[in-house]
Amino acid sequence: MKKIGILVLALFLLTAATSHAEGPKIVIATGGIGGVYYYYGTQISEIMGKNGYPSTIAIQTAASVDNMMLIRDKTDIVKGTFFLATVLPDTAYFTVTGKHEKFAEKPVKANILWMMYPNYLHIITTDKSGIVKLADLQGKKISTGAPGSGTEFTAFNLLKSANIDPAKFKKWEKLGAKESDEALTNGTIDAYFWSGGLPTGSIIELSNTLTRKGMNLYIVPISKRDEGVAAFEKEFAGLTDSLMIPKEAYGTAVDTPTLAFWNMFVCPESLPEDVAYAITKAVFDNADTLRSAVKSAKDTTLESTAKFIGKTAIPFHPGAIRFFKEKGFVK
Repeated sequence: MKKIGILVLALFLLTAATSHAEGPKIVIATGGIGGVYYYYGTQISEIMGKNGYPSTIAIQTAASVDNMMLIRDKTDIVKGTFFLATVLPDTAYFTVTGKHEKFAEKPVKANILWMMYPNYLHIITTDKSGIVKLADLQGKKISTGAPGSGTEFTAFNLLKSANIDPAKFKKWEKLGAKESDEALTNGTIDAYFWSGGLPTGSIIELSNTLTRKGMNLYIVPISKRDEGVAAFEKEFAGLTDSLMIPKEAYGTAVDTPTLAFWNMFVCPESLPEDVAYAITKAVFDNADTLRSAVKSAKDTTLESTAKFIGKTAIPFHPGAIRFFKEKGFVK
């Protein structure tokens, strides 16, 4: 019995030592397959796995809103499990402040680790739909994005500002990127919302598919000239930017004005400072690997994040700030 007891104790100590060596379990909440979030998060997971965090995994989700719920509800400090996430800034802001209905009674406590890349709002249709401006969505068959996604959240707020009621669409769908592509190709919807980096791979594929069917991809322009856009930008002051989707991105006839949002890579406030520092360092030390795998990550730079530190409604994590101080970007 004594030998068995010693063996059990030895196994326990070995397990504890191994667990400690591997560090906390990190789960990266991303987005739907076909969107940039999914591929970006998967690459971050691989980088972390090769740099001291072998227990890191990336999971597919409905993106921003769901991701913030996972940080709030599934992070378990006692078990050493921490959820990190890709998220849109407007969604992050509303969930941290409790302005989002799902977070009104329990806002999420989250910090920013770094800024990822600008997310471009796409309203995708074809040259045969008759939709050439935001107001033309009235009475059409529209998808506003997957339920719980940042795309859906942004779409709802923009439509509200433009006085367009989704309940009055001829058909109202709530589809993810891949499903929206299929529905548009098949003619079951006329247009769909998508918020993602440039270029989004599934939209490139959609453009090629439409061409084979004798149609051309058309992206609905969004500018201050459109009713409601100015009000939308005022509501989300400091979180939006007016940028162009270049025609080269998807082979469209012209460059398209739209709204852009800087995506954030966020973590729970409770993430230990040394872990947040190590994660941030690992990613930026291997930024070339990330950029070679995900085109949108070309904007994941020290400079692009540094300009936001101290200026966002959501604070940066102290561990991330320590890294940027070491690099000389923060005093």
